[in-house]
Amino acid sequence: MHAHDFAKVWSKLTKDYRNVMDEALAPSLTDSQLIVLEKVSEHKRLKPSALIPYLETTAAAVTTLLDRMEKNALISRERDKEDRRIVWVSLTSFGEQEMNRGLAARESYWNELLSRISSHNQQLLLLLLHKLTQSPIDQLTNSTKKQSAELTSVLASSLPESAHK
Repeated sequence: MHAHDFAKVWSKLTKDYRNVMDEALAPSLTDSQLIVLEKVSEHKRLKPSALIPYLETTAAAVTTLLDRMEKNALISRERDKEDRRIVWVSLTSFGEQEMNRGLAARESYWNELLSRISSHNQQLLLLLLHKLTQSPIDQLTNSTKKQSAELTSVLASSLPESAHK
């Protein structure tokens, strides 16, 4: 097993990513706020509770984050017209502008990092990371079998003929 080496490399990768993104997003945005802006943009508007799985935090922490984002004019919150208990979160024009800036910074980071390896190895890395992020139940589905077949094909095509024995 290579768990120890993987943990060290993964830790460095995530630390470097956080440092680059913290600097790129400053002063008006954080990585968590970028996630909120991205998810709200995808759905046009969301209930605060819908953000919990993406942020992996508590409802209270989401409320605090949204309070800060509303104060900084990144989002607006509006009560539902039919059910006043429901609050909808939507982007402001400044929030959309900041989201685009953050997404460009993130894409630039990953493009620069991935440019260090070939397109073939980028595809292989993506397949392997998908495999690692799937639950055991997901691994039994047809999509996983298809990905496994693709991965086997990619691996087989990258090995020299003598390795096929």
